[in-house]
Amino acid sequence: MQRLFLFLSTALFCTLAVAQKLDTHHINPDSTDYPNVFVKPIHQDTAQSTFIIWVKNSVRPHYHAHHTEYIQVLSGAGKMTLDSNTFKIRKGDAILVPKGSVHSVITTSRSPLKVISVQAPKFDGDRIWVQQQQKTISTK
Repeated sequence: MQRLFLFLSTALFCTLAVAQKLDTHHINPDSTDYPNVFVKPIHQDTAQSTFIIWVKNSVRPHYHAHHTEYIQVLSGAGKMTLDSNTFKIRKGDAILVPKGSVHSVITTSRSPLKVISVQAPKFDGDRIWVQQQQKTISTK
């Protein structure tokens, strides 16, 4: 019984040691002098990457070949395109971007759009700009 109690206590302590509450209201860019987009990594492991992202103007159309992205709007407003659908986004909105879906955003508020982005599995740099993927079909 003592071993079981010791095991459960250790497991609970380890779980609490890595858990954290994010106070997103007090997380800010390192500078307000970024040109358009500022990305602040929050946490990463083999299963996911979490970032807070500020967008002053826009993010060009792109997709991710290897992961799904969950976006929660923390502040600001914008117009988002996800595949062929365009819709308004604002504080509190949640958007699920499936792997391979082309998406972009334009900020419509005076202040930058601030979102939390969770990408699973771990983000490996697979942001594929749509313009780079266009193929020319030869008619010869």
